[in-house]
Amino acid sequence: MAHPLIRKLEQFTRLAADDQRLLERVSCEHVRRFGPREDILCEGDEPGEIHLILSGWACRSKQLEDGRTAILAFLLPGDLCDLDNFLLRPMDHSVGALTAVTVAGIPRPLLEDLMLQHARIAQALWRAALIDAAIQREWTLNLSQRTAYERLCHLLCELFLRLRTVGLTQGSSCELPITQAKFAEATGLTLVHLNRMLQELRAANLVVLKSKTLTIPDLGALMSAALFNPAYLHLDHAAIGWDVTELVLSRSMDDLSTGPRP
Repeated sequence: MAHPLIRKLEQFTRLAADDQRLLERVSCEHVRRFGPREDILCEGDEPGEIHLILSGWACRSKQLEDGRTAILAFLLPGDLCDLDNFLLRPMDHSVGALTAVTVAGIPRPLLEDLMLQHARIAQALWRAALIDAAIQREWTLNLSQRTAYERLCHLLCELFLRLRTVGLTQGSSCELPITQAKFAEATGLTLVHLNRMLQELRAANLVVLKSKTLTIPDLGALMSAALFNPAYLHLDHAAIGWDVTELVLSRSMDDLSTGPRP
């Protein structure tokens, strides 16, 4: 399988072979492994590296003084944990491992050189950062407007599509190694309420959860239940080929190579 970062960035920009080799090299020079529930970055840290998830699941979070915690984003293979800290520091949130995680550290000077000397990599990283912001806006909408049922449906749709983008789905199934408690922290629900919503989703045959695997029998039906519009993920550049919606625009890679569309 192609490197997850390359698969992700090639949704936005066709990378030359030299660009791909360079990304593969910088992603294997400073590799560390973290166990479940270990901190990768803590609020207040001033890291000298930008951290890339190579395998496993992590999350961004913030915690109140009394211990209450909110998950702000799930981080999947191919995601950069702290690209914003390329310019902003110290960390204003924490990043923790949810499963066993392999992380590559890319030193700041090396990343700066990549962005200055390789225009396509810079363009793709910039677009990835903007899409992260778009996802955050959608999460805000989820918490303020969607019902608990819609909120959970929406999150499952998003995770499935993001995993499919980097080649981590098998047909209508994907790994889902997240506890209900973590889903509750991400959706702003109590654990009891979240469990009730999961039972309703199962009863409606919208999801099947077994052995840390999510299966979505009908993605279109789950999208409809979530009021899910995938436009905020900007997957119109990717040949992901679902047949449940016409929201994905067909656009050739030759068109993409000329630069971002207006």
